[in-house]
Amino acid sequence: MLEKEVVNFERTIIIGIITQNQNEEKLNEYLDELEFLTYTAGGQVVKRFYQKLEKPHPKTFLGSGKIDEINSFIKSNSISTVIFDDELSPSQQKNISKILDCKILDRTNLILDIFAQRAETSYARTQVELAQCQYLLPRLSGLWTHLERQKGGIGLRGPGETEIETDRRIVRDRIALLKEKIKTIDKQMSIQRGNRGAMVRVALVGYTNVGKSTLMNVISKSEVFVENKLFATLDTTVRKVVIKNLPFLLSDTVGFIRKLPTQLIESFKSTLDEVREADLLLHVVDISHSDFEEHINSVNQILQDIKSNNKPVIMVFNKIDAYKHLIIETDDLITEKTVKHFTLEELRSTWMNKSGAKNTLFISATNKDNFEEFRKKVYEMVREIHITRFPYNKFLYPDFKDASED
Repeated sequence: MLEKEVVNFERTIIIGIITQNQNEEKLNEYLDELEFLTYTAGGQVVKRFYQKLEKPHPKTFLGSGKIDEINSFIKSNSISTVIFDDELSPSQQKNISKILDCKILDRTNLILDIFAQRAETSYARTQVELAQCQYLLPRLSGLWTHLERQKGGIGLRGPGETEIETDRRIVRDRIALLKEKIKTIDKQMSIQRGNRGAMVRVALVGYTNVGKSTLMNVISKSEVFVENKLFATLDTTVRKVVIKNLPFLLSDTVGFIRKLPTQLIESFKSTLDEVREADLLLHVVDISHSDFEEHINSVNQILQDIKSNNKPVIMVFNKIDAYKHLIIETDDLITEKTVKHFTLEELRSTWMNKSGAKNTLFISATNKDNFEEFRKKVYEMVREIHITRFPYNKFLYPDFKDASED
């Protein structure tokens, strides 16, 4: 759990389930991440609850006994918000809200809320609002449960439903308007990308909070916002970078996360276009995170979803300074040796053998450890792409010899 001193934050509990596809260890990893998300959004996690189920209860996600236990804890501990690790269906959210007298959120809703807090530009705010409206539309009826609690029918049957339908029309109209607005901005951004000329495009990708923006600042000498919270950066930042005599464009994109809401993938399409149109990807990984291998798999899955998994990639394992302090030394021969027990040299050997030594780097963006090696590798791969595109540029490649000159 996060050990942070939290003052005047919303008192929150988080909830998950253990299933055949998600054991207790995996659940705790997800709840650790959910707790960090909650902290980022402005909440203090007071307690975690979980239950072993074959599958989520269709009506209330959890069993009735566990719901009653949670309800008692809420009342006796002044809990204001309950957050579920998985996305709740509209009916589940509605049913749970009838029982628990507090704010009910799920992982998707929480991520959308963080995005709403972090959106700085008009475009980012438009993208987030579209995602929120798409999430809200099927859940509007849950906002009118107060009408159902009023007994008696004369004069109360119609207006509630009318208000719901009115709201649905308003939200549908808003969605249509936002989509048109985004379509217009997308065209403008597409033209901007087209006007950047023929320079090679390099995109930083990776899980959220792995140090992409810090790396962006170091290599481009810019001032991209950096903070030790999830989704500190939403808007894509593009900078012109020159290594030796070779210029290229470097873009810092929004961080990925497990269970990324589909609404966000859709509404952030243009942001992800920076990844789709990149010539080279720098896949940044926080090697000090205990679950970094699953983070890699999550990013690779999203790259596959947006059809960007066939591009040249440099694996950049960041935060080696933090990893050195986390190595667990053990002489217990019974304990199975896992990635958490490997030295940095062992990890380096493992991953270089797995993904190819020439495309794997281990650095610290904060301390600039191995940074010259990083610059050299980026230069080599950008140069290779540039030579393929412009094979006879003697200014950039004085050592290049045209076969026709022989």
